[in-house]
Amino acid sequence: MNRDKVSSLKLNLNDVYSVLQANLGSIYVNDFNKFGKTYKVFVQADQTFREQKNSINNFFVKNANGDMVPLSTVVKIKQVTGANTITHYNGYQSISINGLHNLKEGYSSGDALNALETIAKNTLPSSIGYEFAGMSLQEKEAGNAAIYIFALSLLMVFLFLAAQYESWMMPLMIMLPIPAVMFGALGANMFAGLLNDTYTQIGLVLLIGMSSKNAILIIEFAKELREKGESIVNAAVMASTMRLRAILMTIFSFLLGILPLVYASGAGAASRQSLGTAVFGGMIMSTILTLLLTPVLFVVLQRLRERKSNKDEQHA
Repeated sequence: MNRDKVSSLKLNLNDVYSVLQANLGSIYVNDFNKFGKTYKVFVQADQTFREQKNSINNFFVKNANGDMVPLSTVVKIKQVTGANTITHYNGYQSISINGLHNLKEGYSSGDALNALETIAKNTLPSSIGYEFAGMSLQEKEAGNAAIYIFALSLLMVFLFLAAQYESWMMPLMIMLPIPAVMFGALGANMFAGLLNDTYTQIGLVLLIGMSSKNAILIIEFAKELREKGESIVNAAVMASTMRLRAILMTIFSFLLGILPLVYASGAGAASRQSLGTAVFGGMIMSTILTLLLTPVLFVVLQRLRERKSNKDEQHA
């Protein structure tokens, strides 16, 4: 645009740009109503009159004297090349890279992000930086938050059980097998070739409550039998025998309900398989530990609990 000629020919610069916009692009005029609907009016030159770069010579703009001045008088056409779109991030020109598709088996998205960071640090010059965005940014910011979530979940379950039984020892009888249950869930995922993703971690949090529920079925009855005068060993054995049917019925119904997730297919199958396989494997491990380990823990910890209570009474 030759601004000196625009001024000498008494043209308004905004009028020149408006003519260019109206003919080469489009410009909004107004609205009109018809058939009960509102339609927008846009002005634009027909396609045949804006196909070639020299088409701009056919456009005219009115000056202050009312004369029509051809745009070719004030506009010079120059052909340049460039990107179709220029993306920006945080105000800087940027290139968007998505490197998390088709990951190799055995590698997680976290491994891919770390690899991208290493490559960027080793190859990019000092004048070029990098940032993560979208889900990748959220994953980097979350970091190892899953560890703190598990710890907080265990703490909350422990405190609730301690408040319910009014004892610090009873929750330990229920919750000590939980770490082994987690290994069962992760082992099932590894055996199935699945990653330890967000859905697997959700399943691990779910297993904290489910495995505790199974142990409570035995510990609650053993506690009541002990209060009625049964020996610690007899209370543990009788509670396990009495609650065996209830535990197995609960487990089998739950496992059958989870089974469709394990063999899921179609859209979103990967997330359902990760969640279902972790919970399925963890519940099998929970059942074995509940039936075999929970009575033993009750006997050992109940003896310690009563021994401590007797010592406190003697000192009192």
